[in-house]
Amino acid sequence: MRRKPEAVCTAALIIINIAVFLVMSMIGNMEDAVFMLQHGAVYEPLVIEEHEFYRIFTSIFLHFGISHLMNNMVMLGALGWNLELEIGKGRFLIIYLLSGIGGNLLSLYHSVSVEEYAVSAGASGAVFGLMGALLYVVIANGGRLGRLSGRGLLIMAALSFYFGLTSSGVDNWAHIGGLLSGFFLAFVLYRKTNVRRDANSSYMGYGM
Repeated sequence: MRRKPEAVCTAALIIINIAVFLVMSMIGNMEDAVFMLQHGAVYEPLVIEEHEFYRIFTSIFLHFGISHLMNNMVMLGALGWNLELEIGKGRFLIIYLLSGIGGNLLSLYHSVSVEEYAVSAGASGAVFGLMGALLYVVIANGGRLGRLSGRGLLIMAALSFYFGLTSSGVDNWAHIGGLLSGFFLAFVLYRKTNVRRDANSSYMGYGM
C-alpha cells in the first residue's frame, strides 16, 4: 500500500507556535501587552512612525495566553491538514504566511484610519487565510472535497466571524484580511488535479 502523505508543514507550524509560547512564558507574562510589545507584537504607531515593519510578521507567532494559542492551533490543525494535502507544502506555506501578513496589513490600515490603536498578535489572520484558501479549493472542485463542503466552510466562517464580533479583544479586521488573502492566493496558486482524495482521507469529520 502506498504510504499516506502527511501534513508536515502544518505539524511544524503548530510545534513552532507552541515552542515560542513556552519559551516566552518562561521569561514573562504572555497576557501582558507591554511584554508582548517588547517581543514583536503589532502596535500601529511603532510600525508607521518607527518603521518597525518586522512586527507585521513576528506577531503571527505570538499569542495572548494559552486559550488564544490553543484555539488557533486547533483551527490550524484542522484546516491546515486538509489544505496542505491538497495544495502542497510550498503553496501551503506561502498562503499561511502571506495571509497572516495580509490580515495584519488590513488591521493596520483600519486602525490608522479610525485612529484606534492596540497591541495585537496571533495566528488568526493566517488561520483565516487557510479557511479562505480551502473555501476556494472546495469551490474549484465542484463544491466538495472529500468530506468537506463549500456550505460547511461558509458556515464555519460565519460562526467564526460571529464569535469574533460578539467577543472583546478580537481583531476582526485581521480575520477578514486573512480570509480574503487566502482566497485570492489559492485562486492564483491552485490548479485542480485529476487525482481526487478519498472521502475518508479528510482530517475533519465533516464540512463544518
